[in-house]
Amino acid sequence: MYGISVDSTWAHDAWRRQLGLPDDLVLLSDFNREFGEQYGILNTTPSGMKNVLRRTVFVIGRDGKIAHRWDVPDPPRIPNPGEILPEVRKLVGQG
Repeated sequence: MYGISVDSTWAHDAWRRQLGLPDDLVLLSDFNREFGEQYGILNTTPSGMKNVLRRTVFVIGRDGKIAHRWDVPDPPRIPNPGEILPEVRKLVGQG
């Protein structure tokens, strides 16, 4: 599992400490917005902030292809595990 944001690695370290995130959760920086552009998740917020990554969950299959995509329908809502885990379980043969 990976977390990707446009924040710097220094901001990731601060969030990790503040939120008590596990050390094995990999946080990646898309500071240049290349990932966001390739996957079509750059967004302009209602307040006018441009090139913000939309909250999205990608479930990637063993073949490296996107098996499921969940986009936040109403920011600042965060993903609900009950909406994502069934898709993950399908991929690992538990669903």
